[in-house]
Amino acid sequence: MKRFLPFLIFLPLAGLMAAALKFDPREVPSPFVGKPAPNFVLPSLHSPDNKVSPADMRGRAWLLNVWASWCVACRTEHPLLLELAEDFAIVGLNYKNSEDNGDAARAFLEQLGDPYIVSAADVSGAAALDWGVYGVPETFVIDPQGIVRHKHIGPLSAEDVANTILPLLHSLRGESR
Repeated sequence: MKRFLPFLIFLPLAGLMAAALKFDPREVPSPFVGKPAPNFVLPSLHSPDNKVSPADMRGRAWLLNVWASWCVACRTEHPLLLELAEDFAIVGLNYKNSEDNGDAARAFLEQLGDPYIVSAADVSGAAALDWGVYGVPETFVIDPQGIVRHKHIGPLSAEDVANTILPLLHSLRGESR
């Protein structure tokens, strides 16, 4: 029996490892999907005297995109956000811009284009943490009632937009495509 003990221990461990390989690391489940979007009230990146809150978006389907000027992957997905912004409302959550008072973030948007109807300045990163953000970029789809319907971790790709984001946004608007 002692000879077979290592083998008996190895089999379940090998099974667990094999099962883990089937999971997509970008598909981290969010506890917010199906629940009300976490609230925040933050200054606008462009007009700090104005406040930005998810509550302002009630009544429409929209995207929350968590981004940063120092984020290379945010540059990669930016052209897709510009395209999406032609038909859908996108709110930006500028993550941890405290080093430069938002100057780099504003320059980023000036250089690449601004897809956001408004960007909130999350200087401390606390609002992003409340949303369960692991890193930037991350994108959330929120329905007109303020319920989170989808979370995408990492940069959006054309496939992500075509296969997941657009169909969901169209369905939330009651449109068939």
